[in-house]
Formats: sequence, C-alpha cells, structure tokens
Amino acid sequence: MPATTPTAATDAAAALKALPTGTYRLETGASEIRFRHKTMWGLVTVKGRFTGFSGAGEIPADGSAASGSLTIDAASLDTKNAKRDEHLRHADFFEVERHPELVFRATEARPQADGTVAVTGTLTVHGVTEPLALTASVTGHSPDSVTLTAHVEIDRDRFGLGWNKGNMIKGLTSVDVTLTYKQA
Repeated sequence: MPATTPTAATDAAAALKALPTGTYRLETGASEIRFRHKTMWGLVTVKGRFTGFSGAGEIPADGSAASGSLTIDAASLDTKNAKRDEHLRHADFFEVERHPELVFRATEARPQADGTVAVTGTLTVHGVTEPLALTASVTGHSPDSVTLTAHVEIDRDRFGLGWNKGNMIKGLTSVDVTLTYKQA
C-alpha cells in the first residue's frame, strides 16, 4: 500500500468530516471485492472476486460513529474456473444453498487523524458470526461520495470452511475491497 503523505491524510480526514449526514448507498459499478488464497501446498495462488453485492452506510447527524453493511451474494464468486467455482459453492466451502450471503456489519466507522477510517463490526460467513476490525483508506471523494479501500486477512477455519483435502490449502484468505458510497 502506498504511503500516505501528511497532506493527503489531512485532505482525506477533512473530506470525511465534510460528508453530509444521512444514508449512503454502495455504487456497485464503481466497487469491487477480490480475494486470493494459496493452495497446492502454497505453490499456487487462487484469485477471484465476488460479482454480486450491495451495501449502505449511515453518517448520523449527532456526530457519532458512522455505520453500515455490506452483503455479498456467496454464489457470485468467480475464480475463472467453473469447476472450482462449483466446488467452492457446495458443502465443502460456502454451501450457498444454506448460506446464500456473506454479511459484514460495520457497527462503528471513525475517521482517524492519518486520513484512514478505523472500522469495527462483525462478519458472518457460512452461518458463523465473528468480530472483525479493519483499517480503510480513503482513495477518492467528492462532496456527496467517498471511496474506501481495505485489505483484510480472513481465517476461513473460524467460519467452518475447513475443508482441506491432502492439506493442500495453506494460510489465510486475503480480501481486498474498493467500495464507493454515494449519498442516497
């Protein structure tokens, strides 16, 4: 991730504080959710994305922390390999017929002096809800919108996604998001 200069951090923090209060909707056409995970004993990195998702955020008028949600259609995963995608959708992994959505609920999002946003909330995957904290960077803004990027490492075992035939799957799943929210 590129270093944030003091001027860029100040500009981002000021932009966040200047956003009007109210409801913000996720602009799906300007947003993306990508993931990658090592397999084949760490020799191969599987890369993919989710193509179906929605979300909203709220900046309260009383100055308290912003909040929001991101809902991902689990069946929309795409690794550019149909056979692998079908396996990921079934019982060994996401089991999309029983658990069609992955949901992140941000209970608190607070701008920081360095221009980032400290976000805390919960992530629900495969019917399991776990706390999740992350730091988002402001990578774009206008008077009525903001674009945030974040990187987070997810331990799939915590969510019951422990299939690992032959001990082929190693480490954490890396998730990178770029989310643009526009005032509703």
